[in-house]
Amino acid sequence: MRVSVVVIGAGPAGLAMSSRLTAKSIDHVVLERGEVAHSWHAERWDSLRLLTPNWMRRLPGSGYTGGDPDGFSTKDETIEFLGRYQKQIDAPLLPGVTVKGVRAADPGFEVVTDQGPWECEAVVAATGGMTEPRVPELSSALPPGIRQLNALEYRNPGQIDEGEVLVVGAAASGTQIAHELQVAGRQVTIAVGGHVRLPRTYRGRDIYWWMNEIGRLEERWDEVDDIGRARLVPSPQLTGTDDRRTLDLNALIDIGVEPVAKLMAVNGRRAQFSGSFANLVAGADLKQNRLLAEIDAHVAERGLDDVFGAATRPEPTRVATAATELDVSRFSTVIWATGNRPTWPWLDPAAFDHRRRVIHDGGVGAIPGLYFLGLPFLRRRLSSFIDGIGRDSGELVEHLHAHLDQLATHRESIPGVPGLSSSVRTPEKSVARAVNQLGQR
Repeated sequence: MRVSVVVIGAGPAGLAMSSRLTAKSIDHVVLERGEVAHSWHAERWDSLRLLTPNWMRRLPGSGYTGGDPDGFSTKDETIEFLGRYQKQIDAPLLPGVTVKGVRAADPGFEVVTDQGPWECEAVVAATGGMTEPRVPELSSALPPGIRQLNALEYRNPGQIDEGEVLVVGAAASGTQIAHELQVAGRQVTIAVGGHVRLPRTYRGRDIYWWMNEIGRLEERWDEVDDIGRARLVPSPQLTGTDDRRTLDLNALIDIGVEPVAKLMAVNGRRAQFSGSFANLVAGADLKQNRLLAEIDAHVAERGLDDVFGAATRPEPTRVATAATELDVSRFSTVIWATGNRPTWPWLDPAAFDHRRRVIHDGGVGAIPGLYFLGLPFLRRRLSSFIDGIGRDSGELVEHLHAHLDQLATHRESIPGVPGLSSSVRTPEKSVARAVNQLGQR
């Protein structure tokens, strides 16, 4: 089966790219191992909401039209939105197809699946940045009687055994899970490493409204000093709730969660934590206040101090003497909220560097015709959000389109070799034929 472009993944990134390709009359197929928004169905906890307000829930040709633009979509609402969007754009979707391999050919690619191969000129890896949990090696040193889960496996307090819980990681997932479990009656200890602290609202507006207003969300990958470091910044300590409350370490302390510093080692029954807790929280407080000062300066420069609320800064993180060693046997469960990473076990080895990190420049891969979408800070700071994915897809499709035109021109210049123009410009015929062929297998 042949098509100009194979898009792998039918989450926000894959659907956004499909919309862009259709708008340019580029024939393509979207391969999905499960169903639309598979990871949202299978790898998100029940009470999860988007960290960004509803007005940022935008994909090409579709935005939020409900009555609560400043609210936060639930897991089910997000799944419904993506399913509705797939139908709206009429994406050429093939669900239940598992990709086994993507190999560079000359020109283009061979995409091997469990339901047959595809030949194409370009591939878009749109599987996102959260396909595998980053669980540290020291997890294997925990006593066998302690149950271990990662944040992609956690669903709700009902699945957690009675007894104390250690949550490792204090970014968005860790703080939200710790809060939910503590409220549900578990005693929670949270191990805190490097983190980003932000208030949910500031001066009467959502923090993401302000970051958009001052241009922070639009900062581009080719403008920052260290893009590798920027892509590893953890998600901020935020949650989306109806009351727009701030969820930081102070909020956790207020309900009885015990904070400790970063988990460093496990030796027998002893868990050892860093002694730098005060420095960790001081650094997070400092960076938060720098951002808020930037917002204040933006307001003052425009003479809008009377328009917005008072510049009331959050109180500093309260620092008590944090334990540096605990008896790990006191915990019945350890939840690893230590982040996730993207994985592409099916991808051609030429796409990676020597450390098995995918090589790309703003989503343009090392292999001509290979593209990535939906990764942190791919082309701008908001690239991992639905809103940013939509914007990134618009820029990447231009590069992809030029790549296809270049291949077509090259083929047409070779006597006896047909160009690509006919296949690129007739999406409905080529894709329908390929889908029909697959259905007959």
